[in-house]
Order: sequence, then structure tokens, then C-alpha cells
Amino acid sequence: MTKKVKQQMKETYSLAGKRVFVAGHRGMVGSALVRRLASEGCDVVTATRQDADLTRQEEVERWMEKTRPQAVFAPAAKVGGILANETYPAEFIYDNLMIEANIINSAHKVGVEKLLFLGSSCIYPKMAPQPIPEDALLTGPLEPTNEWYAIAKIAGIKMCQAYRRQYGSDFISAMPTNLYGPGDNYNLETSHVIPALIRKAHEAKQRGDREMTIWGTGSPMREFLHVDDAADAMVHLMKNYSDDSHVNVGSGSDLTILELVETVNEVVGFTGKIVKDSSKPDGTPRKLMQADKLLSLGWKPAIPMRDGLRDAYKWYLQNIAD
Repeated sequence: MTKKVKQQMKETYSLAGKRVFVAGHRGMVGSALVRRLASEGCDVVTATRQDADLTRQEEVERWMEKTRPQAVFAPAAKVGGILANETYPAEFIYDNLMIEANIINSAHKVGVEKLLFLGSSCIYPKMAPQPIPEDALLTGPLEPTNEWYAIAKIAGIKMCQAYRRQYGSDFISAMPTNLYGPGDNYNLETSHVIPALIRKAHEAKQRGDREMTIWGTGSPMREFLHVDDAADAMVHLMKNYSDDSHVNVGSGSDLTILELVETVNEVVGFTGKIVKDSSKPDGTPRKLMQADKLLSLGWKPAIPMRDGLRDAYKWYLQNIAD
């Protein structure tokens, strides 16, 4: 759907002229939201750690009382890969519970008109059906390697639902698929698959390597969404959605890991051979979010995978690469 068609839809909530708080504005999603909101005619406000430590209730309440935002986007979170989740489970569950509880409760106390809480696809059971529908939540055991983070995010969804039911607060939740783009984490020990592949391909090209090894067969299928598309979807939900259920934010399509590697290598300019290390595990055969609810609201992604990867690589070259 084109932007022109989007504009013809009747919005249920307008951001124009509103004071809008983006919590976690320095993160990949938060910074994308700040970019996206620049065209909404709203006053975007942000809080540094010096302004308010989001894990501290008193500091958040004081800042919210002083600033009094009318709308809140809450992507702020403590995030990390499998190693970080396994090493610091107490910090992952405590910090994320505190961040979301303080933001959501303070938003209620100062009379915020609308709030969008951002979760993660890891909230779903390890063996969820594919594509994963919203109602798969709490239908089975979580993936053990990140259950602490997942439980905190599930609590955030339930908080929004509870405040909606008890107080009539217009608080909604969105669950994004795998995101990538400007501001991503390129640390090979803690990064996700796309930034890791971009860095590996770039460094292999710089060294003049003739081949690059990937884990497994390359056959697992994964879904990815550029962070600017995710930010656009979140703004669209804020303006057009108001209901109890969380909404999956995804493209509705996926590709194999091998296809992803080939595309990354083409974008980066690495022409060496791809070697599959079949002694390493493939992981889950498929992980795709069912995005029917979001698509039915008149939104769809605008950034093709190849263009999105070019954008991510450009940012890497400008900010990370030597």
C-alpha cells in the first residue's frame, strides 16, 4: 500500500502537535522512531540516563511529571545475545521488568493519552506453529536461552492489558520480528545474524579470503525487517490501532540463511566461496511471524531486503569498520 493510500485512511489517534516521548532513543529502534516521527508534526522528547535512569521508579516518575508527554513509545530495553542472556539472567529479568513497569505506571499516573510497548518475537514458545500467530503466546515452553528476557517482555504485554482493563488506558503492544539496520550491534560475540554476516563478509573481503564458512546447511528460514520499516509500523499502529491484543510486526515473508548470506556477500562485495559447516547445528527450521493483523490495518513494508542491507552496510562502513 502506498503512503498516499495510508493517508486516506481515517486515523483514530493523531500525533500532530503532541509531545511524544521515545524511551530508549539511543537504541536501534528508538533512533529509528525519532527519525520517523520527524515527519509527524509532533514534539519528540527523550531522556538520557542523566535525566532519568529508567530502572529507578522515583527518577522516572519525577521526569514524567515534569515533562508530561501525551504519547509514549517504549522500545527501551536491556538487550543481548544468547551468551549475555545466559551470563546475566538476573539483570535481564530485573532491568527489563523495572524499565517497563516504571514507564507504563508513570504514563498512567500523568495521564498519557496513548502508549505503545515494544516486545520481542522471543515471547513465543520455542515450538510455536509457523507462521507464528499472536494467540500462540503462553501456549508452550519458551526457548531456555532467553527465557528471562522473554518473561519480562510478556509481563510488559500483560501490564498494558491490565491498565487497559482496569483504567481504560489506551496502551497497546507490538511484537517485532528480527530487525536490522542503522545502529545495529556488530560485535561478533553478541550480534544477531545480519550484522554478524555483514562484518564477516567485509573482513573476509578486506583480507582477500577465498571462502567464508557458515554454520549448518543454510536451509533454515528466517524473517527480517528493516528497523525503519518497523518504526513506520509502530507509528501506524499508534495512529490506527487500539485493542487488547498485541500485534506482530513483520514482513510476512522469509528467506533461507543461504539466500541471506549470498545477498549480504553481493552487497558487501565479497566474491569468495561459501562453505557450509554441516557439523554445526542449523537451529529452528523456520521462524516467521504471522503479520496478517498488521497488514489488515493498511500497512506493509517499503524497504526491499537488498536495499535494506545496502543501508545497513553503509552505516557499518561509516560507524564501525576500520
